Amino acid sequence: MKKVLLAAVAGVMAFAGVAADALAQAKDSVVIVMRLEPAPGLDPTMGAAAAIGEVTSYNVFENLVRMDQTGKIHPMLAEKWAISEDGLSYVFDLVKGVKFHDGTDFDSADVKYTFERNVGEKSTNKDKALFANIVAIETPDKHKVVVKLKSPNSLFLFKLAQAPSSIANEEAVANIGTAPGGTGPYKFVKWTKGDSVEIEKFAGHRDAAKIKIAKVKFRFISDEAAQVAALLAGDVDYITNVSPESVDQLRKNPTLQVTVGTTEGETILTMNNKHPALSDVRVRRAIMHAIDRKAVIDGAQAGFGTPIGAPFAPHHPAYIDLTGMSAYDPAKAKALLKEAGQEGKLELSLKLPPPSYARKGGEIIAAMLGEVGIKTKIENVEFAQWLDAVFRKKQYDLTIISHVEPMDIINYTNPEYYWQYDSQAFRDLYKQFEQATTEADQNKLLQAMQRKLAEDAVNGYLFEFAKLGAAKKGLKGLWSNQPAFINHVAQMAWE
Repeated sequence: MKKVLLAAVAGVMAFAGVAADALAQAKDSVVIVMRLEPAPGLDPTMGAAAAIGEVTSYNVFENLVRMDQTGKIHPMLAEKWAISEDGLSYVFDLVKGVKFHDGTDFDSADVKYTFERNVGEKSTNKDKALFANIVAIETPDKHKVVVKLKSPNSLFLFKLAQAPSSIANEEAVANIGTAPGGTGPYKFVKWTKGDSVEIEKFAGHRDAAKIKIAKVKFRFISDEAAQVAALLAGDVDYITNVSPESVDQLRKNPTLQVTVGTTEGETILTMNNKHPALSDVRVRRAIMHAIDRKAVIDGAQAGFGTPIGAPFAPHHPAYIDLTGMSAYDPAKAKALLKEAGQEGKLELSLKLPPPSYARKGGEIIAAMLGEVGIKTKIENVEFAQWLDAVFRKKQYDLTIISHVEPMDIINYTNPEYYWQYDSQAFRDLYKQFEQATTEADQNKLLQAMQRKLAEDAVNGYLFEFAKLGAAKKGLKGLWSNQPAFINHVAQMAWE
């Protein structure tokens, strides 16, 4: 009987060993949770939705260049490049031996085709203006592309690293929205509408041997509580963005890791600069001195967020902290209102879209403005109403919104943009920035633009939205910061 028992135990242990080995070998897949499903399709060159890039960028599709989580540019399909002194010509030397997922060769003709398609008459490319600035695309051989611009653009490479600049395969472009195929390390497998997108490692990729994650499923779960429940149950491996309220709970779980970083989401108290009272810079400055940023971040974001004094991401090397220029100082706010002739008589509306940071933050800010004598009427609106009344028709006094597009400081050059800021001095600075050809000069001008917007108190700059991710322990290569909407799975691996 003892021999039988020992044999049984040995068998169980052997089975357990096999199971453990199988489990260890199975650590080549990952399930990633996103809140929104890509729409209307999976073509990053024609769809503007951020979710498209989160699934396809650097995974299914590649670009001439890529960025890291600090926004720094690196080679991708172009192994190197050269820029002319006047900033009008870019020469890209392409990586050799690259294959599309259908087995066809990638070469310079594909770059030319993609860029010309992006600016075509039927193009809905989000960065169409970028490609419209191209005056010529030359392909002297299969592995060299010369791009000539009408005018210098210091953000050209930065834009080429983003989803709208993904290189498309002309032979497979007919199905790019539903069954995308690029040169990326992962090829498309299946899209289950309303549930998930699945991709798997492309054996023909030049770096296939270095890539540790073989299978990827992007699951779409809109409810934040359901996301957390799925992670705690072990059904998913990584939530790209979790709610601030969930962080403490997740941090207490020893099987999980939480990443905290920044995004490109500058959360601002937008002011209508054409409003009779808000056209006075003293009033705009008074509003900002009435606001305690830390209290807003604590109350609306559970303490997660980086205070900002200008519309610029803290992870960018050109960022400067200008919060001191509009520091919390109720006495100064009252003095400025009195100087502007608005003491005790200013009444403003505050239209708030649905996101919790706007609704919660709006209540806190309204109370703070009340303490310096500004009466604020809160109007909660649905997002469609916000887009129509605030963004399109400019029918508002104040609003709160997070602007998430990378390097969207360019919006301040447009007097017709919904905050209606009109400054020739700022436009001159931006023009100089576009024409700057060295990183040092570009950063110097970016800092000058930040100072100008802070001095003019164009809007109330509150905080940079935090990038809060949660994953099972052992999953490495996650981006803490989010300079663009990218989940670079090829950089991930299980310990």
